[in-house]
Formats: sequence, C-alpha cells, structure tokens
Amino acid sequence: MYEYAIAWEWLTFAVRWLHVITAIAWIGSSFYFIALDLGLVRRPHLPPGAYGEEWQVHGGGFYHIQKYLVAPAAMPEHLTWFKWESYVTWLSGFALLCLVYYGGADLFLIDRNVLDVSTPVAILISLASLGLGWILYDLLCKSPLGKNTWGLMIVLYFILVAMAWGYTQVFTGRAAFLHLGAFTATIMSANVFFIIMPNQRVVVADLIAGRIPDPKYGVIAKQRSTHNNYLTLPVIFFMLSNHYPLAFATAFNWIIAALVFLMGVTIRHWFNTTHARKGKPTWTWLVTALLFVLIMWLSTVPKVLTGESAGLAPSAQRFASNDHFPAVRDLVSTRCSMCHAAEPVWEGLRAAPKDVIFESESQIALHAREIYLQAGRSHAMPPGNVTGMTKEERALITAWFETAAEGS
Repeated sequence: MYEYAIAWEWLTFAVRWLHVITAIAWIGSSFYFIALDLGLVRRPHLPPGAYGEEWQVHGGGFYHIQKYLVAPAAMPEHLTWFKWESYVTWLSGFALLCLVYYGGADLFLIDRNVLDVSTPVAILISLASLGLGWILYDLLCKSPLGKNTWGLMIVLYFILVAMAWGYTQVFTGRAAFLHLGAFTATIMSANVFFIIMPNQRVVVADLIAGRIPDPKYGVIAKQRSTHNNYLTLPVIFFMLSNHYPLAFATAFNWIIAALVFLMGVTIRHWFNTTHARKGKPTWTWLVTALLFVLIMWLSTVPKVLTGESAGLAPSAQRFASNDHFPAVRDLVSTRCSMCHAAEPVWEGLRAAPKDVIFESESQIALHAREIYLQAGRSHAMPPGNVTGMTKEERALITAWFETAAEGS
C-alpha cells in the first residue's frame, strides 16, 4: 500500500507536468495570435479579402503574415489548426483534479467545518459546477446581452465572484481556488471545442464547396477568443495558488479571488493596448500593484484558516494509533516544529510553510503521507537537512507510515 502512495505521487507529478506543458503551448499560441491580430496594419497592396498584415522577426528570419477577416478566396493547400493545445490542457487538468482532489477528497477537497458532505456528494457538486458554469455562460453569450462584449464581460465577472464565494462555502480554501480556476478554464476550453472550432469548420466547408463564408462565424469566434484572453492570467494564478495558503486559506479568500480577476484585466489591457499600437497605459501597472497590495492586506486581517477537520478521519486514525507514532510524534516535534508551527521560530519565517503545522498529534497524523514522502522516502525535508535528521530517524518515519498503511 505504501508503494502505491509513491506510484500515485509520481503519476500525479507526470500528469501535472503534462498539464503545464500543454498549458504553455495553449497560452503561448493564444497570446501570440491576440498580439498578432491587434498589431495588423491595413495597406493598399493587400490581396482581396485580406484585413491586414504584419512583419515580424524571430530566430534570425523575417515573417510576413496576412490575415483574412473572413476567409481567402480559395481553400489553401496547407492549413494549420490550433486546438489540441486547449483540449489536452483541459483533459490533463481534469485528470489532475481527479487524482489530487477526488482521490484525496478527505484531505484536499472536503472541509467538514465548512460543509459536512460525503466524498461522492462533494465530487458531484464539483462536476455539476463545471458543467453548469459553461451552460450558463454559453446561454448569456447567445442572449441579447451577448451582442455587447464589454457588458457581457461585466456580467461574467460578477458570476465569477459569486462562484468564488460559493466554492468557499462548500470546499476547503485550497479546493475552492482550484475549482475557480477549473471553472474558468472549462469555459475557455469549451469556447474552443463548442464554438471557435465548429465555426472555423463551417468556414472551411464553405470554401471547399465554393460558397462565400458568412462573416458572423468569425465575429462569434472572435468574441469568445477575447474572453479567453482576459481570463487566462487569473486561471494561472488559481492553479498556482495551492502552494500559497495566504491566498486561499484566509477569511477573505473569495474577495482575493475577485481582485485577481481584476488584475488579469489590467495586465492584459496593457499588453493588448501596446500590441495595438495605441500607446502604453502605464496606469494599469499601478492599479495592478495596488490591487496586489490590497490582496496582501486582506490575507492577514484576520488570519482565519480553513481546511482543518474537527476530528481525525478514519484514514488518519490508523497513523495516530500505530505503535511507532509516539516516537514519530517526538521526532517531528524536534526536527520540524521550528518551521511548522503557528509561530515559527526559524528566522525569516512569518508563517509555517504552506501553513502546515505539526503542533498536535492530529495535525501530524493528518499529514502522514506528506511526512512519509518528504522526510521518509526522500530527503526533501527538512530543507538542506538543517535540523540534522538522521538515516535512522527517516527509517522510523518510513516504518511508521508503511506499517500503518498495511494495517499492522
């Protein structure tokens, strides 16, 4: 069973790596085409149907790029599609959600002090929120409000804020932020799968059949692409936030999430305006910095953490009742308490790393798997072995976890 924990950890790492790789590819191509589109210049010599062109230099060569607002007169011989970056990013992200949050629901997904639900119910709430979020967003886009891009963005913003609050009323703070990122990313990837790609296929089919494509398909796809552009940076923040409890595990975490969406808009506004050659609105960086300072302040007043269970889950009980536990408890208190405490004594630390605290038996038992992987089967903790943990002590941690996992 303990070897299973190691295999699971490596599987999670592999899927996370895949997720990061494909996300880089998707975000990179998305940002590139937005910048290209905004930087296009209209010139009289362009061929019929061409909207604009741009010259670029990269990697020692020059590139001459032209955009057709609807489509060229005939179907080109070679056409590159950009879709798998989006699909695989979402699929790998969902796989990671299943591995980490569904597979470890008692630890990462459910906070019984927030909402006491079973694992299947929590997973159903998670899945339903992702699906219903896309349906609601798509209906709004197709409603009369959808004709006003900025009006729709404002309504979408308030929906996202409401979801931020709602998730914090259901899940742990960490899971709430992760789900907010997944909720937004689902909208973005569904835009590609259900709207942008089908519209492009209609245009291609018209070209092949010799028909003149309807411009409306490009207009609709452009609107969804613009939404994706402004939502990308907040999604990245929420995906990284699980490493920073001051963001997700404080009393005002849902307000912090709301401000993160605003920072995504201010940052992208600077880049979009610059790429469109409409000046450089440096005020956006000041606003972004002020929003970030406000987030820092909100994270500390007051510092009310979530994610602690009222009692030990059955999965943690066996680690607390194991024969090795008293010795492990004393070992962890000796080697780890200077950092992993409510008030760390290690110079330069204002809070326990990732807010993991080992001041009680229940806290140690709840983090048995992490202690085993970080300090038993690997030498990741303590960092640089600053407290001088010996091989025998690491062997004790290993024996404790493995015998408890086997039910000994």
